[in-house]
Amino acid sequence: MSIDQAISALATKVRELKPIIETEEATKTAFIIPFISNVLGYDVTDPREVIPEYTADIGKKKGEKVDFAIKSGDDFRFLIECKKIGEPLDLNHATQLVRYFNVTDTEFAILTNGEVYQFYAQLDAVNRMDEKPFMTLDLSSVDARIFPHLEMCTKTQFDSETIAASAEELKYVSELRKGIAAELKEPSTEWVKLLAARVTSRRMTAANLDLFTRLAATAASQYLRDETNRRLRSAQDLEDPTTAVATAADSVEEKAPDVPVSEDGVVTTEEERQAHSIIRAICCSDVPATDITMRDAKTYCAILFQDNNRKPIARLLFDRKIPRIVLFDENKNETPHDLDSIEGIYSHADHLRSRVRSLVAG
Repeated sequence: MSIDQAISALATKVRELKPIIETEEATKTAFIIPFISNVLGYDVTDPREVIPEYTADIGKKKGEKVDFAIKSGDDFRFLIECKKIGEPLDLNHATQLVRYFNVTDTEFAILTNGEVYQFYAQLDAVNRMDEKPFMTLDLSSVDARIFPHLEMCTKTQFDSETIAASAEELKYVSELRKGIAAELKEPSTEWVKLLAARVTSRRMTAANLDLFTRLAATAASQYLRDETNRRLRSAQDLEDPTTAVATAADSVEEKAPDVPVSEDGVVTTEEERQAHSIIRAICCSDVPATDITMRDAKTYCAILFQDNNRKPIARLLFDRKIPRIVLFDENKNETPHDLDSIEGIYSHADHLRSRVRSLVAG
């Protein structure tokens, strides 16, 4: 089972069983142990690999326990602290995890309530657990972009140096994205002064600061709107038919040995399969992944709900210079979006989930 299949299956299980889970022990049994086994790939029946209720004697603190320790030989790979599903994840309520992390050679820890899995490292100081996670897997809203990073944490792929390097990038990119989003939404004084210094030599009096705060907010809004319009215009541009035909011919000629062609001449490409997997990963927090089906045709590839062509979720147009996804609203109105890459589908995650919810509601 691939990691995306394992996560999709676990997300479905969480969605179905969450309403009846009432205790931490039930959370462990139903969700966390399957996560350790099916997603991370460790043998939960082998106490040499997975140790439940690992005792942590620290100074005057005797008999403290972490819920699971995952080891390889004598080396710790992860310490895992569990909470009941639905409980907020707060390090203030996981002090034993923090303390034990800080006095062992453990480099990574997981804090989870069975639905949300927070991964921690020691990026800020050696032998001291960071206050913020470097990666979060939320099974109610799966972001498949983290799958390659999760793959690094599995038993067969585990390498502490690789994970640490990946963790640093994940953590700081995430924090920077939040910072940029906050500045675009409500520019801070520091950001306004920085931008103003690039366009004027005025002294930043209170009046000028108010002026440039308003101007920075307007400029940010216009930039985002212009960028959206640019993408829409690009999506409406016509292709050069000669180039498109030549490119398509070259592509088919090169890939013919590897790409299966159906009896009616329909070619399902690897990019279409990847897009289907991404849309499944996005929507599996609301419906079983198997309900998100693909039906390929010569001119486009349809992503359907329960293989019903009257319930389209999206349409993929990848046989063109710039790949395009067509999204549907609740009235089946179509909106095309060009993609810089297949991963660009993630930027439409909210729309895709909303579409699936409307189809479920009937």
